[in-house]
Order: sequence, then C-alpha cells, then structure tokens
Amino acid sequence: MIEKIRKFFKDMIKEMKLVTWPNKHDIKEGTTVVVIMSAIVGIFLASVDQIFTFFTSLLY
Repeated sequence: MIEKIRKFFKDMIKEMKLVTWPNKHDIKEGTTVVVIMSAIVGIFLASVDQIFTFFTSLLY
C-alpha cells in the first residue's frame, strides 16, 4: 500500500516536470482578456436588465 502511494507521487512529480507552464506575459495577457470580457458581459447584462425593467414598468 505504501509503495503504491510512493509510486503515485513519484509519477505525479515526473508528470509535473513535463508540463509547460505559462510565463508571466501569458498570464498577464490572459488576465487582461478575462477582465475586459467580464466588463463587456457585465455592461451587456446590465443594459438588457434596464431594457426589461423599462418594458415591464410600462405593463404594470
């Protein structure tokens, strides 16, 4: 049982060394895209909400 756990962690460390990790530039670029897209979607949803609020206020 202990040997299986050791083997698992050794294999995991070996695989983690093969991973290509993003550099600082890639992380900044990805974060910028996420922040900008989140703002755009937020503005869009707020606009749609205001439009629906306006039309429902006409009905009631």
